[in-house]
Amino acid sequence: MKVHEKIKFMRESKGWTQEEMADKLELSVNGYANIERGETDVQISRLEKIAEAFGIGLLELLNFGERNVFYLAGENNHFIKNYLQSTDSSNEKTELEHELETAQLIIEQREKEIDYLKQQVSDLRKINSMLNKQLEK
Repeated sequence: MKVHEKIKFMRESKGWTQEEMADKLELSVNGYANIERGETDVQISRLEKIAEAFGIGLLELLNFGERNVFYLAGENNHFIKNYLQSTDSSNEKTELEHELETAQLIIEQREKEIDYLKQQVSDLRKINSMLNKQLEK
């Protein structure tokens, strides 16, 4: 099942119209309809908003209805690459390669967010330390 098919299925299972979904995503109805028809490439940030509208995580949306679920941890995906090389069906191979690339993009984005949050924690600790020093005076 392709991502746009999953999105349409999830929307219909919630009983929402395309208009309601477009409203939740702050999109035009035509813009949203293009997503459901698979006529537009959807950025990760938009997919995250769609998943959020459904009350699920992005990975849950991407893995919805899939028989094969891969757990990716950093660069430890040699098994998947080997599997892709041995796959007979080029269509299946293309879909799996796309899913792998999508998962890698998600991991990269999450790592950036973690680094940003670590920096914020560090900055807050410095501020806290300075405030404590001022209170001690």
